[in-house]
Amino acid sequence: MSTAKIRKIVVSVEETLSEMGQGISPPTRRAAAVAVIENPFAGRYEADLEALMVIGEELGGMLGARCVAALGITPEQAQGYGKAALVGENGELEHAAALLHPRMGKPLRAAVERGAALVPSNKKRGGMGACLDVPLGHKDAAYVRSHFDGMEVRVNDAPRADEILVAIAVSDSGRPLPRVGGLSHEDAAGEDGLR
Repeated sequence: MSTAKIRKIVVSVEETLSEMGQGISPPTRRAAAVAVIENPFAGRYEADLEALMVIGEELGGMLGARCVAALGITPEQAQGYGKAALVGENGELEHAAALLHPRMGKPLRAAVERGAALVPSNKKRGGMGACLDVPLGHKDAAYVRSHFDGMEVRVNDAPRADEILVAIAVSDSGRPLPRVGGLSHEDAAGEDGLR
């Protein structure tokens, strides 16, 4: 049972079958799971953001697992991940940071099995229907350039002024037709989070 007051959850899958007239086989796929939650500190300054850190930990695992399920893959088949939060007007960027940084990573890594690399993140403020870009990177080796990517999410009625939109994205591959060099997914050791 989550301590977050969740108004809604939205899950979407994007599958790219062709790019610039070239077929993509197998298709590249990425999923996003978004929770719209009540901001417990909306409209006031609070020095202790522990409640949001706890919520971030809960959402990391839950939303990560929903992405993996939406893609229809096993956790070890996930190749990339990212996280982001969009704070409504009565909140502050530090509320997003409290959700995303201290504790969200560990349960997300468990949901995608391993995850040696830092989880790319983004935070911003905005109103209902605002666009949020969730950055993506390779889950085990940050130098895998083919997986530098992102996924756009938006919820038409969120975040309200006293809400936060929290998003996790997971991919089963890199960008379509990658060709800028660098370490490949197949050659990544994933021991130091970089290579």
